[in-house]
Amino acid sequence: SGNYYNQGEIRKKELEQSCFLLGIPASDVTVIDHRDLPDNPAVEWDTQLLAAFVLKHIEANNINLVVTFDAGGVSGHANHISLYTALRYSGLHTSLNASLQWCRVLVLESVNLFRKYISVLDVLISCLLPRDALFVLTEEETEQARRAMRCHRSQLLWFRHIYMLFSRYMMINSLRLL
Repeated sequence: SGNYYNQGEIRKKELEQSCFLLGIPASDVTVIDHRDLPDNPAVEWDTQLLAAFVLKHIEANNINLVVTFDAGGVSGHANHISLYTALRYSGLHTSLNASLQWCRVLVLESVNLFRKYISVLDVLISCLLPRDALFVLTEEETEQARRAMRCHRSQLLWFRHIYMLFSRYMMINSLRLL
């Protein structure tokens, strides 16, 4: 629930506001609040438990595409990396999970610090490197992403303002199939 700083309820409301700005109704937002899956950048979540939650959610909602972090978690955040690990463990991306073969998984590429903060200039590099999908947002879409990010007031520390201004992830995202 995002309760690392005892702000779980605040963070839930911020998530709903952010999703609303992105056109996602609150009824489509699911927050899992489980004692074995704490919001903590240093805690690796239980792979089997997380995979079970994700697979159940995918099946219940007939989801055909999952976008998640790669093994680097973009920022090295252990919870982010756990999502990637759980999806790999689930077999969702392989023939091992025949009941869910209609669902694809895209992972967001973690880039080095230089590339992460060169903003739109990274589009040149991203176009030259191998990937399965590349999303380059328009100026309007980038501003919408910034507005959505500003909904997360409890998380807007000084470095996140820098992130919103200079991070390539605000406008450029390269992904690969898992």
